Amino acid sequence: MSKVKQKIIVVGAGIGGLTAAALLAKRRYDVIVYDLAIAAGGCASTFKRRGFTFDVGATQVAGLEEGGIHDRIFKELEIDIPEATYCDPACAVFLPNEKEPINIWRDRTQWKLERQRQFPNSEPFWQFLEDLFWRSWRFQSRDPILPPRNFWDAWQLLKALRIDTLATFPYAFSTVGDALRGFGLSGDQRLHTFLDLQLKLYSQVNAEETALLYAATALAVSQAPLGLFHLQGSMQVLSDRLMVSIERDRGKVLMQHQVTVIQKQAGKVRVKVENLRSQETWWDEADQVVANVTVNNFVQLLGEQIPKSYAKRVMNLQPASVAFVVYLGVDRAAIPDHCPPHLQFLESYPKLELNHPKPHSLFVSVSKEGDGRAPEGKATIIASEFTEAAVWYGDEDYQVLKQRFTQRAIAQLSGYFHLNDQTLIHVDAATPQTFVRYTGRDRGIVGGVGMRVSTFGPWGFANRTPIKNIWLVGDSTHPGEGTAGVSYSALTVVRQIENQ
Repeated sequence: MSKVKQKIIVVGAGIGGLTAAALLAKRRYDVIVYDLAIAAGGCASTFKRRGFTFDVGATQVAGLEEGGIHDRIFKELEIDIPEATYCDPACAVFLPNEKEPINIWRDRTQWKLERQRQFPNSEPFWQFLEDLFWRSWRFQSRDPILPPRNFWDAWQLLKALRIDTLATFPYAFSTVGDALRGFGLSGDQRLHTFLDLQLKLYSQVNAEETALLYAATALAVSQAPLGLFHLQGSMQVLSDRLMVSIERDRGKVLMQHQVTVIQKQAGKVRVKVENLRSQETWWDEADQVVANVTVNNFVQLLGEQIPKSYAKRVMNLQPASVAFVVYLGVDRAAIPDHCPPHLQFLESYPKLELNHPKPHSLFVSVSKEGDGRAPEGKATIIASEFTEAAVWYGDEDYQVLKQRFTQRAIAQLSGYFHLNDQTLIHVDAATPQTFVRYTGRDRGIVGGVGMRVSTFGPWGFANRTPIKNIWLVGDSTHPGEGTAGVSYSALTVVRQIENQ
């Protein structure tokens, strides 16, 4: 048996933290994971009510295909890839006052015909995005480290570059809005609105602000040979299998244990831990710490030890997205025939007047018959909408606000689903305050840092932090790409730690 290497503490049992812990334990590091929640998985965990299993936040997975990030990691860990089916269409987008959706098909030819029919004269724009995507994807498949923070990081980046990669550089400072103007499409309201809806799910910002190179990948990841997947059972299967891998390789995962301080001291790193069941507190020491937290939480955990320039950058970030989510357990009769697994609804086109409230949009996930999320003859509907944190930390009564959001979401869903007293069995809801309580994420942030040019790629937040032997993983370093992005961030950190 090979000798155990350094001790590493992982703060947070989201998918990024669990993936880092599993890979490190497999490579013979002494690993312990602390998380404040009852169940592992973070925003990709689940909860059960009245026989229904609800995915808390994330409802679809990328990177399960041959050579995808999850496929690579599960093979290294020697655990079975979860059973899953392709989402096809990946999403059906209903624009205001339209009964026919825009179906985002997995087959590239079928999707090409769909977008040509839906958005006449836009094909040169889509072909341009597809060219950027393939160049960027080939670059990403060579495992570059962005942004680099030392010579080794820079060498990994240089090794990933090719001639075709250099062709993307002129667009490094461009947004999707710039591209639309370049192709004479800035006045196409339907196209612009469609892109706003889709990009908000990934980049956390609209088309006008989203970095072009990021959007090229985000808008193409649902097409073959890639794709989005619907897991059999629930999203919890990802964290469950990672937990099995960690424990098999003698790592430890302690739930309901909250880390409140990270401190560098005399060449070691130590964390202050509180057992939330017993209220006992202590300090644990390690050679390295991997923090699977938001960049906002990271600054809070480091306190005065964080460099002022880093803290200032975080403080000056644009407000991150928060979400309200409604969870419905329904009779299968509430689901229309041939309902796709994911849908988007926008109630109206945005008004140009100043101070006019933004129209509400919902991203909806629907369970399949026999997928393990609902009893026979029943189904789950999960609908989320982005909202502003200030709304939930203002003067309005919390319960009244929660009820108002719930009723509005159900009313909007009733335009498509058959919801009534007979079909609606269970209603639950989560607000930004709910996400704070169960995940510890600052203000209930979801999805990570907005993918503007100023925070994308070379200008993003690095896994290698300014304090040696303290690392950051998760959706602050690889935002908007769900479990695939945070898993890639974990793999990157493991490679960097191994290089040391």
